[in-house]
Amino acid sequence: MPSPSRQLKPIKPQPGRPLYASVKEALREAIDSGVFVPGQQMPSTKEISEQLKVSLVTAHRALQELVSCGVLERSQGRGTFVHERYLQRRHAIAGRRVGLVFHREASLADYYHGQILEGVHRAADPLNVDLILLRFGEDVRNECSGYLLVNPFVEEVGRFARTSRRQPMLVVGAQSGIEGLPSYDVDNVAISKLAVAHLVQLGHRRTGYVGGAYKISNSRDRWIGYQQGCREQGLDCADNALVKGSGWRLDERERATLAETLRTAGRATAIFAAGYNFALEVYAAAAAAGLRVPEDLSVIGVDDPSSAAHLSPPLSTVRQPLAQLGQEALAALSSSMQDSPDLQIPMHTRKFAPELVVRQSTAAPAAPAAPAGAVLRLPAATAK
Repeated sequence: MPSPSRQLKPIKPQPGRPLYASVKEALREAIDSGVFVPGQQMPSTKEISEQLKVSLVTAHRALQELVSCGVLERSQGRGTFVHERYLQRRHAIAGRRVGLVFHREASLADYYHGQILEGVHRAADPLNVDLILLRFGEDVRNECSGYLLVNPFVEEVGRFARTSRRQPMLVVGAQSGIEGLPSYDVDNVAISKLAVAHLVQLGHRRTGYVGGAYKISNSRDRWIGYQQGCREQGLDCADNALVKGSGWRLDERERATLAETLRTAGRATAIFAAGYNFALEVYAAAAAAGLRVPEDLSVIGVDDPSSAAHLSPPLSTVRQPLAQLGQEALAALSSSMQDSPDLQIPMHTRKFAPELVVRQSTAAPAAPAAPAGAVLRLPAATAK
């Protein structure tokens, strides 16, 4: 705990800036100035909220983001501490600070972003790179010497590229859509084709798609890949059963609509869910429609958190090398930040290959499928 003479000062709201970002900045400044030292336990969330005059939710989010970027570390059952190596790393970086920029709807606790962050952290220490978490529109200290734009919305990339300085930047987990701005991403078209080919190999001819909108390039590319995969396999993927989702997962009305669609005659015998949360929604909708997975309906998803193998039945999925993606992206950006032009390595767009993981949620159809196709497409804001 800081001494009474070094209490944290209350935070004043700034127009147009989230309050948690101001709290995060105040805590980091306190650590940089020695109010809290490496290895020292931080005040509790309640104490921070009282000193800074903010809500518990705001204080918790600020602490969580400082944990995510390696300034703080949590010890199970003990509390939150200043990372032992934070100041050591900070003094060694000599201006090599990278901004990890996320869209405002991104949850750093979810599997997708968590895996990318794990890879970034894995590369940061040996590269002597300091990390700071930002949301689009934030760079208060004006101190970053490079940026990783993580899974951004399409419009955010262009706006950031136009307004930012000339530091190197790299889009991670999406396509940049801007000439000259490279990206490191998984081949999302290949993800869908892997899923379709697996279902066809099992004997399915009537497949469905539950996925996202075009707000991020991943969703767009998975839909494109599904359509291409259907054509290549001789399937009919006409949009004759469209269900629209309003977010990254379904609301109650959308769940009911999906369940009703699965009750109709001539329904799909297999569904490609283009995101882990969408796969969970399909499991729930199938149960509501009285269908068994995989006896009545095969389901294949995307991403492979530990819970995927413990679903009932365990989920067949297409795994993305997300930690590798984050690790290699930071290494590439770090190389481009070298002071000497002779040491700089130009960044180029790369696509990483996905991997099919077959479990018990997919099986051969119980009876010959009807020839027509059924497509369920759920445009969601932040599909992973």
